[in-house]
Amino acid sequence: MYTVRLYSIEDLRDEVKSLVDRGLVSRQHCIYELIKHFSDQEWLTIERVLEDNEYLLRDRVIDLIGKESWVSD
Repeated sequence: MYTVRLYSIEDLRDEVKSLVDRGLVSRQHCIYELIKHFSDQEWLTIERVLEDNEYLLRDRVIDLIGKESWVSD
């Protein structure tokens, strides 16, 4: 049986940040591009979470993960 992981907006941001850090997704991609990295069942849940938090699929990934802070060397 296939189980669907439930996401909160914080969980989703962490997951997307991980994809960005690994170079699998660009900060400039549309949020819709994330569909390639989730199962169909997960995507339905993710779409609901995005909608509940007023994100559009055409918004940029950077809008979802928010401001990033960099530590200077």
